[in-house]
Amino acid sequence: MKTKLHSTARLIKDLRIAVDDGRAHSVLLDLPPELGTNMGPSALELGVMSYAGCMATIFSLVAKKMKVNLKDLEVKLEAVKLEEAGTITEANFLITVKTDVDEDKIQRIFKVTLNNCPVGILFEKAGVKTSYKLKTEKQ
Repeated sequence: MKTKLHSTARLIKDLRIAVDDGRAHSVLLDLPPELGTNMGPSALELGVMSYAGCMATIFSLVAKKMKVNLKDLEVKLEAVKLEEAGTITEANFLITVKTDVDEDKIQRIFKVTLNNCPVGILFEKAGVKTSYKLKTEKQ
């Protein structure tokens, strides 16, 4: 099955760009104050935000399918951009899960998430070195 995703980027003013998803959602992109007006994330920051968001979404979906109640889920991502590479070369996750289920079940959810996060697959195919720290807190 083939799915097509659509996006349009429009210059608003200066370096502010509105990007939409072809449905009814848009995000305003900009650059930091030294280059832009700091009115939104940069496109690269949006990519990093998408990666963290995808991990949280897929983790939550998998937990729901496995009938695991998550009391809380927080996905923090620190991405490293090397100037000589011109893009992100490293992504370091800290995933904190609050739940009342065993660690083994959370590990299974995590493994399924890694195999099914489409943004993560993109980063992997781009050669980004990724590390994960999964922290489970009993609630």
